[in-house]
Amino acid sequence: MYNVKETEQMAMVRESAREFARTYIKPHVMDWDERQHFPIDLFHKMGEYGFMGILVPEEYGGAGLGYQEYITILDEISKVCGSIGLSVAAHNSLCTNHILSFANEEQKRKYLPKLASGEWIGAWGLTETGSGSDAGGMMTTAVKDGDYWIINGSKTFITHAISGDVAVVMVRTGEKGDKHGMSAFIIEKGTKGFTAGQKMDKLGMRASETAFLFFDNCRVHKDQMMGEVGTGFVQALKLLDGGRISIAALSLGIARGAYECALRYANEREQFNQKIYDFQDVSFTIADMATKIEASELLIRKAGYLKDNHQKVTKEGAMAKLYASEVAVEVANHSVQIHGGYGFTKDYPAEKFFRDAKLCTIGEGTSAIQKMVISREIKKDV
Repeated sequence: MYNVKETEQMAMVRESAREFARTYIKPHVMDWDERQHFPIDLFHKMGEYGFMGILVPEEYGGAGLGYQEYITILDEISKVCGSIGLSVAAHNSLCTNHILSFANEEQKRKYLPKLASGEWIGAWGLTETGSGSDAGGMMTTAVKDGDYWIINGSKTFITHAISGDVAVVMVRTGEKGDKHGMSAFIIEKGTKGFTAGQKMDKLGMRASETAFLFFDNCRVHKDQMMGEVGTGFVQALKLLDGGRISIAALSLGIARGAYECALRYANEREQFNQKIYDFQDVSFTIADMATKIEASELLIRKAGYLKDNHQKVTKEGAMAKLYASEVAVEVANHSVQIHGGYGFTKDYPAEKFFRDAKLCTIGEGTSAIQKMVISREIKKDV
């Protein structure tokens, strides 16, 4: 069972991530949010700190860390800005980790050093307008043409669709609905027929770039396929087990940030000649917030422990993502309420945590999807 005591290495990683967020992210949070500005230079800087290749072994230029350190880094960054945390998660756990987990050696040597160093930013494409969580119904197709595959279709809600230098994309190479009818390709920016759409105007996570990817007779060489033909969907499912831990850690950071700003405000704001923290309703609400954040972290850390020890994490990852994401929304809501009218203004950070938190219940599958995954895994134990 996972030991909840923080190791010396984790403490060092936490301090590094905390100082980075304090120095390079916090001063710009609201400006980036207002302008929906994706700070590419920041992510190049993160590469210097090892935050762009957290799970990548040192032999490929990565930090060579595990999921416990990964959770810690996401927690600290997301506590300051959920948008940046989301982009760190998408780059590390989806694009980069897909290549690390399923690419051949030549592909790993070609792409991982650039991704891990922050020289390149990665995107990952599964979701489509019509299929959403029903990946088996995807309409983007790849048709064999000699040594090439011709790809046509589109992907939506793609993080780093515009600024990404390389994307891992799942497309249909077989029959619709066949879980062995999809394959994964690595596609570089600039490939003819591969373009991005306009940036989406979002409620929250506004500094994390989101857009469509379009494929118009896009010719991709067979060497860009990862694994065998028809294994893309299975790869994606395995990857999403770790992806849920990422969103859970993102949720944890957002919840912690919302909690901390509410706690500060409650101990500063006075009403009726006393701090509002001293009103039982406020102090009890903050106690509930703190308790649920602690419970979230325990679920996430357990999932990370299983992942680091190469054990199945489907149920635990879904549980962590389900609980942590819903706690993030609840805590952010309470934070706004504790701030009162000021919580509805942009003078305080509570409103941004409130806007950012909601995506956590949607990304990597809705709460309903997580419950379906959990219930299916539980049934296997009967």
